[in-house]
Amino acid sequence: MQQILLVTFPFFALVLCGYLAGRRRMLPLEAIPGLNTFVLYFALPCMLYRFAAGTPIAKLLDAGAFALWMVCALAMVALTIVTTKKGAIGWNDASFGALVAAFPNSGFMGMPLLVSLLGARAAAPAMVPLAVDMVITSSLCIALSRLSAANGGGARRAAVNALKSVMVNPLPWAIMLGGLSSATGVLPYKPLMRVVEMLADAGSPTALFTIGAVLARSQMAVKAQHPEHRSLGDVPLVVLYKLIVHPALVFGVGTLAIWLGLPLDPFTLTVLVLVAALPSASNVPMLTERFGADTGRVARVVLATTACAFLSFSAAVALLVE
Repeated sequence: MQQILLVTFPFFALVLCGYLAGRRRMLPLEAIPGLNTFVLYFALPCMLYRFAAGTPIAKLLDAGAFALWMVCALAMVALTIVTTKKGAIGWNDASFGALVAAFPNSGFMGMPLLVSLLGARAAAPAMVPLAVDMVITSSLCIALSRLSAANGGGARRAAVNALKSVMVNPLPWAIMLGGLSSATGVLPYKPLMRVVEMLADAGSPTALFTIGAVLARSQMAVKAQHPEHRSLGDVPLVVLYKLIVHPALVFGVGTLAIWLGLPLDPFTLTVLVLVAALPSASNVPMLTERFGADTGRVARVVLATTACAFLSFSAAVALLVE
């Protein structure tokens, strides 16, 4: 366990540093979008490109990993909507609650953490959930959030707009370009590749620090808008879904798939279970704000899963990694 904490503690400590810097205004709130821009458009794409370019193309196109993650993501979305859509929680809030329960922080946190824990070969299976959740899970939940409209047109428009936003997101393109380099053996000109490597090296610590700052900003915004709101509502249930039910589901379905002889190897299953055990993605509160859902509810889920995951994720590593 001590060896596990030697790897996991620094990652969560960097998140805490960013959170404290935001809460104490050591980092101006106005600077957080700039940090986000650096991570999203520069550092993280370079890190994903480098991982993808250094991975055999066959590993990036793992049909078994894709199918397992897709089935479990759909199951988590369905479970969360069925059990939380009641009372004041309509399609809009239930759908974004489902997204925060099914979408782990596989980009900002998961990729560097799993590579540190399991080595470079963990990069390929860890990219599969990131691609699926950015393209399919997010688009599905956004479309479902519009079902409260008078007809299905709102859902269709939301799905189209979500797919358009994916097209301008640099992360899937970075994975695709890295896969192309892996398949062809063609890398950028050496001085340019050195720039990519420098940005990639900056990606992990900056992304983790930014997660903490974003969480602090979200919490302060919620308290400013709803100072009288004290009820936790279904937040503990969604946190339970994300940190316990999601990894257990991936483990169970994946173990069954291997037993049935489907194309899924045990190491890939271990990586996918650990991805599922990560806290919720920190970008979901931004989506809820954009689509008029309960941002406070989702922000509390992200904050709680990030805080609790230090123990739950470390426990999952202890159980799965020899």
